[in-house]
This record gives sequence, structure tokens and C-alpha cells, in this order.
Amino acid sequence: MRLVMTEPVEKMERPYARRWWALLVLCLSLLIIVMANTALTVAAPDMTEDLGLSSADLQWVIDGYTVPYAALMLLFGAIGDKYSRRGALLLGLGVFGGGAVFGSLADSAATVIAARAVMGFGAAMIMPATLSLLAATFPRRERAKAITVWTATSGVAIAAGPLVAGALLEHHAWTSTFLINVPIAAVAIVAALVLVPPSKAAKHGRIDYVGGLLSVVWIGALVYMIIEGPHFGWHAKAIAAAVVAGVGLVLFVAWELRHPRPVVDVRRFTDRGFAGANLAVALFFLAVFGAFYYLTQHLQFVLGYSALETGLRMLPLAGAVFAGSALTGFLTPRVGMKWTVTAGMVGGTAALALLTRIDAGSSYGDFVAPLMVLGLAIGLALSPATDAIMGAFPESELGVGGAVNDTSIELGGSLGIAILGSLLATSYSGHLADATAGSKLPASALSGAQDSVGAGYTVAQGLGEKARQVAAQAAQATDPQQAAQLKAQAGQLASGARQMADAVGSSFSDAVAHASLVGAIVLGVGTVLVAVLLPGRKAAEPVSETEEEKELVGTR
Repeated sequence: MRLVMTEPVEKMERPYARRWWALLVLCLSLLIIVMANTALTVAAPDMTEDLGLSSADLQWVIDGYTVPYAALMLLFGAIGDKYSRRGALLLGLGVFGGGAVFGSLADSAATVIAARAVMGFGAAMIMPATLSLLAATFPRRERAKAITVWTATSGVAIAAGPLVAGALLEHHAWTSTFLINVPIAAVAIVAALVLVPPSKAAKHGRIDYVGGLLSVVWIGALVYMIIEGPHFGWHAKAIAAAVVAGVGLVLFVAWELRHPRPVVDVRRFTDRGFAGANLAVALFFLAVFGAFYYLTQHLQFVLGYSALETGLRMLPLAGAVFAGSALTGFLTPRVGMKWTVTAGMVGGTAALALLTRIDAGSSYGDFVAPLMVLGLAIGLALSPATDAIMGAFPESELGVGGAVNDTSIELGGSLGIAILGSLLATSYSGHLADATAGSKLPASALSGAQDSVGAGYTVAQGLGEKARQVAAQAAQATDPQQAAQLKAQAGQLASGARQMADAVGSSFSDAVAHASLVGAIVLGVGTVLVAVLLPGRKAAEPVSETEEEKELVGTR
């Protein structure tokens, strides 16, 4: 047996024998690029304190990964199709691991953001390669099962990120959340060489680099606008990004419609099933990423759990994803993709609706049901939607198909964090102002507390520390009148600290409920649209194995 797998999958006369082991490697590669974002949400407080990050710095530490990741996937997917899908995976893992090392050595906001951008560059090669290699390696009769495992991995990674990061942060610095990616990437590279067969399109003309570059411009500008506008205001940068995104999209569509070999045939989006599946993926991740953004903050800041405790409390989501994935594997062949996707989106809407009941008195028990329903919904909806998207592309464009699916995920996730995150911040600030109205808190303290829930608790802790210092001065004072004045001042400060802490907790809880309501409305309306767009079972019958074999014979 050769140590390195060299026989291309396209030249094999029968399905690759070790394809399920190859899938394990692809899932491992997927795991680290999804966890790179979710783990950072837990590591963010330590990183902020160590590097002195502002709220704007922290936002771009998180989103510096997203912009290149989303913008480059279509182009890299096309390049992988033509030259080597496994090569794209290996190169992406190398770049991703190098960016992780760079991030662990960073000592400023700029260097951390740069490192995250490098990791996003690598992830843009990895993500479409995992799906295209999966689709190329598995025969069509097994592809839906393999995609179910792939999407379950994605859902589990959302919950596993905080758990792994929390465990590391118990005994190590935030840099460990970067370094953990390095050995995993190294193992994935070796395993890919041994277990994943090479693959590329049997027939692929010249790459449409103009269309690819236009896709980079408009998607990158759109994601930048989504991040910049809601969080930092609609100033010149955000408006310019919006203009570039709009013009770039128009030019991209016009070019692709005229090009004989477009990087992606935009006419596919006129197909109801294809458009509905992409809309389902985008809307679902809008809800998932948006909810995840504020749930981890609520568990850490309001309920006071450590990073590890927060990760452990996200495990019901991971378990439910597995259950939903198993259920969709049973249901989809029997009732059709339309009904499982729609049921999953209804479940996601219900999970967000349950979160509208969160208030100042809520405990972790109030989050368990929404987490389990959301996880079940992820498992139900995403596998069949992804399978439908991949099934719309021929063998020569599997990398592009994976990139289209993954771009929908990233655009949806970016919108979720931007829209629900912005609503959360606005609602929290307004509720906090109302809760502290009439108090004797300094205006500067209130302004600082309104920046974020973490800043609010920092202000409360500062007031408490000041109260203890004044109380200590009162105990040492020899003048009874001065001592009485200091004691009164200490009491006021202590009362203000308690009031601020209570106000911050209740205001953020109310903001979570408000953001969840908006998210539920958006996803609910989207569910109706997706149900209308997706075809019924007869219209979406999969290609038979005989037809697939004929297609493959024709491409060899």
C-alpha cells in the first residue's frame, strides 16, 4: 500500500474503498475553521484585557477572519476544480496553521487582526475543498449521508469551540486558542495525503479570472459594509463599501451572463430549488450566528460562568445537532428535502421565540430548551439544503458549488452578527439608560457602561472597588465627622455598584429577548419564502446511479 494516495478519484473504476476515512479528514479540516470563530468569542475577554483592545479593535479581530474568508471562496473553488482540490485543501491547511502561529505571537490589535486575516485566507481554500472532495469521492447514492456528517460536524464545531477554548483558558493564556489549531492542521495535512485521493475536474477550460476577481470585490465589500455600518455607523467607509458592493455585483452578473465559461453560472439562481436552498442556508446561519453571539455573552457575563463552564453548557446544542442529523437521514428520503428543510427552519424560529422569554431572573435552565431545539433544527435543515446546492453543479464545478454553499453560510452569519448584534447593542444601551435614570451615577460611568455588557460590569466593579477604598479611608480617619462623611460616601458608591450590576444584567437580558424576537420574525418570514421556493419531492428526485455512471463515463 502506498503511503501517499496518488490515484485520482476520477480514474477509479469503483467507489474509493477508504472514502469514509477520507470524510473523517475532511470533517477534521472543517472543524478547525469553524471553531476558529466560535472559540474566539470565549477568548475575547482575556485578549481584550491583555492587549488593551477597544470595542472596535475586538470587532475587527473577530471579523478580520470573515472578510477574506467570504470574499475568496468562489475564486479558490474554481482554481481547485481546475488544478487540484486536494492541493487547495493542503495549501489552505498550511496557510491556516501559519496564521495561527502568527496570531499566538501577536502583541497588538493590528497583528492579531492581520493573523486572523491570514487564517481567513487559508479557510477560503479549505472550506470549498472539503465539500468538493466529498462530492467527488462519494457516489451519489451515498452523498447525502456524507453531507449529513459534514453538516453535523459544522454544527458541533459551533458548540465545541467555546468548550475547547474554555478548557485551554483554565490553565493557559488566550494565545493557546490560536496554537491549538497548529497540531490539528498538521495532522489533517498528513492524513489528507494518506487518505484523501487527488481530484480535479476531468474537463475544465480556462478560469474566468475576471469574474473571480469581481466576485472577490463585491462579496468582500458587502461583508465589510455589513460589519462596518451597523457597528460603527454609516460614515464614508461604510457608504463607499456599499457603493462598491452594488457596482461590483452588477458588473459581476453582467460579465458572468456573457462569459462562455463563467466562474459561476448566475442563471442557476433563477431555479427555485437552488435559490430556495441557498436562501435557507443564509437565513439559518443568520439566526444561528446571531444567537450564538449573544448567548455566549449572557452565559459568561450575566450568569457568571467561566469560559470552560460556558463551553460545557453549550453541549446540549451539539448533542441535538447529532440527533437532528440522524433524523434528517431517515426523513429526507421519505418525505423529501422541502419538508425537512422547512421543518428545520420552523424549529429555528421556535428556538429564537423561546429566547424572547429571557429576563433578569432567568437561569441556565431557561436556555436548555432553546439550545436543544436550535441544535435539532440545524441537523434537520442544513444537510438536505447543502445536498441540493451541491447537486445543482456538474462534476467540473464541484469546488464552485461548495464555495456557493459556503458563501451563503458566511453572508448569513455576517448578517446575523451585524443585524442582531447591532440590535442587541442598541437595545442594551437604551434599557441601561432607563434602568439607571434618576440615579446619582456619574455620566462618564453610564456612558462607559453602555458600550457593552462587559464594560457595564467593569464599571460596576470599579464602583465597588472605589467603595472599598473609601471605606478603608473611613476606618483610618481620626476625625469622627470626616469618618462619617467617608462612610456615607462609601455606602453611596456600594449602592451604586449594586444598582449598576443589577441594571446591566437586566438590560442585557431584555436586549437578548428583543434581538431574539427580531431574529424569530426574520427567520419566520424566510421560512415561508423557502417553503414556497423549494420544489416538492417529485420535482427534486435525485439522479439515479445509472445516470451518474453515464455522466462520469462521459467525462473520462
